[in-house]
Amino acid sequence: MELVSSEGYDFRRPDRIAKEQLRAIHVLHDNFARSLASSLSAYLRAYVMVNLVSVEQLSYVEFSKSLPSPTCVVSLGMKPFDESAVLEINPSLVFPILEVLLGGTGKGAVPADREITEIEWGILDGLFRIVLHDLKEAWHAVSSIEFTIEARETEPQLLQILSPNEATVSIGVEIQIGETTGRLNLGVPSIVIKMLRQKFDHQWSVRRSQSGEQEQARLLNLLRPVPLRLDARLEGPTIDVEQLLKLERGDILTFDHSVDEKLRLLANGMEKYLGHVVAQGRKRAFLIESLV
Repeated sequence: MELVSSEGYDFRRPDRIAKEQLRAIHVLHDNFARSLASSLSAYLRAYVMVNLVSVEQLSYVEFSKSLPSPTCVVSLGMKPFDESAVLEINPSLVFPILEVLLGGTGKGAVPADREITEIEWGILDGLFRIVLHDLKEAWHAVSSIEFTIEARETEPQLLQILSPNEATVSIGVEIQIGETTGRLNLGVPSIVIKMLRQKFDHQWSVRRSQSGEQEQARLLNLLRPVPLRLDARLEGPTIDVEQLLKLERGDILTFDHSVDEKLRLLANGMEKYLGHVVAQGRKRAFLIESLV
């Protein structure tokens, strides 16, 4: 017997993780984006918009090459795990933020093609403290991870914390401060996601059940103010217009409807309930007795 392979297997390709885990990562960092928008708005005293724009699987070399150069990039410890993550903030964001922190408006023409100085790294400590705090709070739904800065670089290729072909989950977040827009990129080793697989699966299932309940409540709130027409009709025979015009006072119309027979209540033209017409003070009302 001869075995024929249609295509070769690439042992260097990133080890894929399940789509359900990617969805859970998306939900986790969507919460991170909302929290970061509030924190940065308060820190910078400016209106900040933060949106999650991408969650994808790459090799570490692909992730590294996707980052601008020079830029603001740090390696993050992820205690209690021995692995490290990578956090990068685009220069198009870093320099306007530095100007705002130094008392400017952030709207000036700031060069974005130079390396960050040691003094500027010190000023950015407060920014990183906020980002790592919100990142820790977001990940707390899955695991208690302490994010700490281990190394700082301006050239992504110099930050060799993972092997080139190691699988990495790349999370892209877009940040807008006034008219300035840039990205924050986070690279997390896939091995960490796999070690937390059961917790990610649990978090996704809980989120899915909660979202189902929230969706039902949202739809109910949307339906509450909708007008609904109710009609209680006494069914009987039909007559011609000619006969109707000949009706006079004292004429009796016979309806094929017993006094004890239940009437049908229509909601927007659809039969929904059975009951009887009753007196409510000086008004007529409909007493619902059963569902059609």
